[in-house]
Amino acid sequence: MATLTGSKDRLVNSSICQCCAPGLHTLTLKMNADFSRRGFLAGAGAAVAAAGLNCVSTPARAQSAQTKGVLFENVRIFDGVSDRLSAPMNVLVVGNTIKSISPTPISAPADLALTRIQGGGRTLMPGLIDAHTHIMFATVPQLVVLTSDVGFINVAAVKAANDMLLRGFTSIRDMGGPAFGLKRGIDSGIVPGPRIWTAGAFISQTGGHGDFRLPNDLPARPGDYTFTERAGGAAIADDPDTVRKRAREQLALGATHIKLMAGGGVSSVYDPLDVTQYTVPELRAGVEAAENWGTYAAVHAYTPRAVRQAIEAGVKSIEHGQLLDEPTVALMAQKGAWWSLQPFLDDEDATPFPEGSANRKKQSQMISGTDNAYRLAKQYKVKTAWGTDTLFDAKIAARQGAQLTKLTRWYAPAELLKMATSTNAELLALSGLRSPYDGKLGVVQEGALADLLLVDGDPISNIKLIENPAQNFLVIVKDGAIYKNMVA
Repeated sequence: MATLTGSKDRLVNSSICQCCAPGLHTLTLKMNADFSRRGFLAGAGAAVAAAGLNCVSTPARAQSAQTKGVLFENVRIFDGVSDRLSAPMNVLVVGNTIKSISPTPISAPADLALTRIQGGGRTLMPGLIDAHTHIMFATVPQLVVLTSDVGFINVAAVKAANDMLLRGFTSIRDMGGPAFGLKRGIDSGIVPGPRIWTAGAFISQTGGHGDFRLPNDLPARPGDYTFTERAGGAAIADDPDTVRKRAREQLALGATHIKLMAGGGVSSVYDPLDVTQYTVPELRAGVEAAENWGTYAAVHAYTPRAVRQAIEAGVKSIEHGQLLDEPTVALMAQKGAWWSLQPFLDDEDATPFPEGSANRKKQSQMISGTDNAYRLAKQYKVKTAWGTDTLFDAKIAARQGAQLTKLTRWYAPAELLKMATSTNAELLALSGLRSPYDGKLGVVQEGALADLLLVDGDPISNIKLIENPAQNFLVIVKDGAIYKNMVA
């Protein structure tokens, strides 16, 4: 039976609050770290939280906790960059880092609290990375998202995050939604889930893809904010100064990148797919705000015009782009832009909009361009990432691995596995100093972070193994902690 041990590993001595015991030294260190990382006011706020409101919920780590380790014996490695598995190897994890990889037996330090895992010739590979998610909205119907108490949305997202980790996704790039609290809870060890790079609220013009106001909310009253805005799901901005302000707000809250809506969308109410949203000065305001914080801006866009003006504004990542033409793709390659592309097809994973509805018509139009988009991405060797972009449907969210294996329509199994590990990790690294995690991801290499999957078989020769993680992912490790272990 699978065992979830990662969160328990982090809840050491959790009955004693850090700030209620004689832990002034610990609190001082926390204050100093927060002052250094985020500046005086943010650090002071974090210190106040540690000393007061967060006393009960923040896990206290025992000062003398023994360093933990995991030793995988007799595994074949897919390292995230190669086209084939290695010869049988042994892999030692110490703390949260891959310490040693050797074809010969590894002697672990005597003082290490070691878990030995007999690989039996199975495949050890990096944890999977989904480069386009909306973790807060993935499993809850759209009407529920727009009308429910935000507390319920957070509870649903906690479950979604745990389920995602148990599907083998140890890192995600969240492209819009109020995920800051969820991320904090995961990083603190309160709940299990993947590492999260989050954009915070997506920034949209009035009537754009991020405008979920009801028709009777328009015209908007001056200074009024709708529920979606108050909850941190979206931010409406209609001029360069407001775009800049909204981007800065998300960065202040901890965004690792900025998401701007630059064109029409399928699930939104007001905008046909062909609508170009924002002007170059408005997009540039968001780009400059992100660059001033050492990170980047990404845009939602499908059409050549929307993408061209985004590239002119300095955007680094194009999300979707199913309707792009050849000259625009050539421009993306020339400028070194990333293409975060999703394998949207008219199949069981397509959002079930009612037949004949405006959303269904837009969906069909968008899906018609998927094959051509992947063809052009390969032809021009654009830096291509993979993501699911699942919204409002728990059944589709559960098929995350199956959505990855669809890439066999355009790529060899080893290519798609590289895309979902080392390539997606390169995209995460665009966040630069705003990256919330130190270390290398997406690879099985000495010195890399220990986000690892033990697969019961060879996923290069049988990519379908990825589709059934409950059965085929025997061990799941994130940040050196074991979250699932089905090996006797």
